[in-house]
Amino acid sequence: MTSTKNMRSCGTHDGAFHADEVTACALLFIFNLIDKDKIIRTRDPEKLKLCEFVCDVGGVYDPESKLFDHHQVEYKGSFSSAGMILLYLKNHELMNEEEYYFFNNSLVSGVDDHDNGLDPQIPGVSTYSHIVSNFTPIKHNAEPEEQEDAFFEALSFAIGHLNRMRERYRYTQSCKEIVASAMELKKEYLLFDKAIPWMDSFFSLGGLNHPALFVIMPAGKHWKLRGIPPSSDDKMEVRMPLPFDWAGHLDLDLKELTGIKGAIFCHKGRFISVWETKEDALTALEYTIQHAKE
Repeated sequence: MTSTKNMRSCGTHDGAFHADEVTACALLFIFNLIDKDKIIRTRDPEKLKLCEFVCDVGGVYDPESKLFDHHQVEYKGSFSSAGMILLYLKNHELMNEEEYYFFNNSLVSGVDDHDNGLDPQIPGVSTYSHIVSNFTPIKHNAEPEEQEDAFFEALSFAIGHLNRMRERYRYTQSCKEIVASAMELKKEYLLFDKAIPWMDSFFSLGGLNHPALFVIMPAGKHWKLRGIPPSSDDKMEVRMPLPFDWAGHLDLDLKELTGIKGAIFCHKGRFISVWETKEDALTALEYTIQHAKE
């Protein structure tokens, strides 16, 4: 009976742990559905029956009953317990569609794929799932107490990571109106008077078809002129590179090449440059566009 359950509790399996149930528990915690001291690691069905949420154990996927396992033959989907919990949060309006899309595409779908053996194993690439797995005790015959301590250490890491992701997402969203206002001018550049995250908002607001070629904004005490990518899927390229002869130059060399007294640096990839003042950056922009047209 629901009344016999320990509210705000979560059951998950004991022994070796993986990123999916660690992430599932972390999501439930940061969305204020469970308490950390009420996470029970067990495979005992009688103990699991007393938990409000059950993740990655139990052999049942039933969101309405708050049961989130994916190991049973009956389940044909692609989620792990992490993806199941993320969908639950969306369906219960604890996050909106955009936040769900952000978390799923930034992290959780990769956790699902890793747990289901579907992610590519690329030499030299260590994913979030690999890092969480590295919290497990080194010795395979570790005592249950050591496993327990390691799980909660991994959980603290996941909570911190997810909280930072969430706060960064919210900050980006809060800057969206600033980006929209700059885009309304339909200029060949976007000008911001403070450093903000702009790229995701730019493309979500129709940036693919916007005429802007560059962004100008503060960079510490200086100002940067940065090329805009052609699309959100091709962020390593720019719509218009900076002049070829500026590439890799800095300070006096760049001042001489550009004739701009406030020249500081131009990346060899010709996608970004740094200038003393906003006026210097605007002069560099004008030169770049004119040079390209010629």
